[in-house]
Amino acid sequence: MDWNHYRFRSLWTLPAPVPAVYRALERIEDYPRWWPQVREVTRLDDTSGIVRIRSLVPYDLTCTLRERARDPAAGILEVSLSGDIDGWARWTITARGTGALARYDQEVDVRKPLLRRLALPGRPVFRANHTLMMRAGRRGLGTRLEAV
Repeated sequence: MDWNHYRFRSLWTLPAPVPAVYRALERIEDYPRWWPQVREVTRLDDTSGIVRIRSLVPYDLTCTLRERARDPAAGILEVSLSGDIDGWARWTITARGTGALARYDQEVDVRKPLLRRLALPGRPVFRANHTLMMRAGRRGLGTRLEAV
């Protein structure tokens, strides 16, 4: 087993229709306004940017995101990730009742040297850290969508 390889899936039930959720998620430069662990986003151009994240583990991760897929009709946003983590992440937004379900899938390899050295003992902490980050993101986006 590669202790530096991770697969994540999160499901967010949100109180807004699919188009509103899609618009919020495609505006990554706004993430720091509603997602506390997304500390900074710097747009490089229309399809790429640099993001800095930090959750409970007192360590920043910085990576470059490059658009791989953007399909509003299918509700799909996908990026490749390179830097402290390499891999990909995808949002898939579908209707659920009067709101939407946002499914987040991510597959990455950790590249940051200290985190690689801590891979085996740190794995449960890193997974819990990701879970807490995703919960905060769901709450933040839900609140933002209710305010609109």
